[in-house]
Amino acid sequence: MNALRATIGYVLDIGYSLSRRFPDPPQTDYRRADVRSLRHDLFCGDVYLADTKADREVSTSWGWVPVLDFAWALCDIVEQLDQDPRGSRSAHRQYAEIDFTESTDRMLFERRFGWVDVEADWMPVEEAPLTFGHRLLRREARDFLHDLIADLTDMHDGLADNPALWTLQAKYPRIGN
Repeated sequence: MNALRATIGYVLDIGYSLSRRFPDPPQTDYRRADVRSLRHDLFCGDVYLADTKADREVSTSWGWVPVLDFAWALCDIVEQLDQDPRGSRSAHRQYAEIDFTESTDRMLFERRFGWVDVEADWMPVEEAPLTFGHRLLRREARDFLHDLIADLTDMHDGLADNPALWTLQAKYPRIGN
């Protein structure tokens, strides 16, 4: 364990931008959109995870990433990385990835002890991964999901009435500081 990690305060920012090149179909009934549409067909743009203290980020720049799917998958990944009953005491490495279905690119996550390294296939090989505490990543991923849903429901009539979003928000509630 790198003792330096324990003394440095990592600051995580997760964000998105919606694409103007890949707008949602104008006839979309957001109230009745199914999970597949919500996850794969709507709300395209780009996403990033940033270490604001080190001024570094892992980001996409393709314009077609389904941002709700990314937020959903990120919450799933954080839980997947917490399967070892020893939690932050575990030296066993746990791996997970988000694969971007329209390409061969992946965002990779590796947890050891209470730390998660985040890198991507498209990062230069010599560039070190971003590192965040698992608890911080869990809290910020859930905050990002809820903030994104709030933004999207403000922009799209009927989306707030979609039962799939209610289920998603119940599955991943916000976590207090």
